Amino acid sequence: MVMLSRRRESGAVSLFLVVFAMLLITIVTLSFLRVMIADQQQASLNDLSQSAYDSSLAGVEDAKRALIYYRTICDKGDATACNEQKQIINSSNCNDGLRNVVVTTPGQEVPVQQSQSTNDDDLNQAYTCVKMSLETDDYLGTIQANTSKLVPLIADKPFSTVTVEWFMASDIGITGTALSLLSNGAPSKPLYLQKDWPANRPSLMRTQLMQFGSSFTLDSFDATSSSLTNSNASTLFLYPTSTTILGPDKSVVDTAAFSKDARQISYGTPQPVKCISDLNVGGYACTVTITLPQAVDQTDNKRTAYLRLTPLYNASHFRVSLGEGARFSGVQPSIDSTGRANDQYRRVESRVDLMDTNFPFPESALDLTGNLCKDFVVTENVSDFRTYCTP
Repeated sequence: MVMLSRRRESGAVSLFLVVFAMLLITIVTLSFLRVMIADQQQASLNDLSQSAYDSSLAGVEDAKRALIYYRTICDKGDATACNEQKQIINSSNCNDGLRNVVVTTPGQEVPVQQSQSTNDDDLNQAYTCVKMSLETDDYLGTIQANTSKLVPLIADKPFSTVTVEWFMASDIGITGTALSLLSNGAPSKPLYLQKDWPANRPSLMRTQLMQFGSSFTLDSFDATSSSLTNSNASTLFLYPTSTTILGPDKSVVDTAAFSKDARQISYGTPQPVKCISDLNVGGYACTVTITLPQAVDQTDNKRTAYLRLTPLYNASHFRVSLGEGARFSGVQPSIDSTGRANDQYRRVESRVDLMDTNFPFPESALDLTGNLCKDFVVTENVSDFRTYCTP
């Protein structure tokens, strides 16, 4: 007789393995899908954010057109029409300042679209609010090393001082680096070759004032006075030096005066300016408030003045503000534009120079490549009044 034996197994281990494997695969799949969805959402948000930024830039460009229109009206010489356009530009209502260049509706946004395309509305882009102001508290800019920037000193009321700030952390390119500054007590302020000036030292700022009153003659720009209170042309070389600041707000401000122009008083060295050595607190390294002289033959508070800034050795960001609470008027208008794409918003603040920035202001009286030979011969014989030069 053959005896048969049967083993009864429930298969619980196999079931557990299968269940755990399915759970693991499900978790991995869901995690992967979650990562894909998050990346897709982030990409969509980035795209919408960029589109909203583009919409805000479209508002800035339309604001530039409005400012050009304002200048065109004012250049015609009609004071009444110019004042009306000025009020439109300075309107506190969103998009109201664009009414002369863009079709606007009070309280509504302006769609961003091209006239030749009929599907642009599907992109759902617009700028919601654009405001402009012809009056600004300061003038901002960036100047490359050994080049100049001309700042018109046109204000909404009289002023007698200007404050110049220059050199930021971004001009160095390396964060956390202390600036290289000479001590205020240094016996001299040496002028180096371009290659020897430290990259982490603020620029030596050449500051020039050009101004005139209600009338002037060319020789008045060379005139000096014994009292040093009247001048149509003055120059200061502002040398960065070390100092102690009372706080991160740079509450200690150095002062200077254009009456210290070397043409009028020979100091032998550039004028020292107090600067901070640590830019981690932000802001500008050097700050100086300069007292302006009266223009030659100036009898009232009206004058036409320009400030020319030239950072020597290093490039520099700069900021110019006026004293006595005066504000720049029509020099560098500000534009505040908010753009939208779907439900994403981006806001941009821009400054626009309202003067011709392409005008070729000369950087020097003479600019050449190679050597220059100058031989002067002066005698009592008029026929000998010639200049000789040997190559």
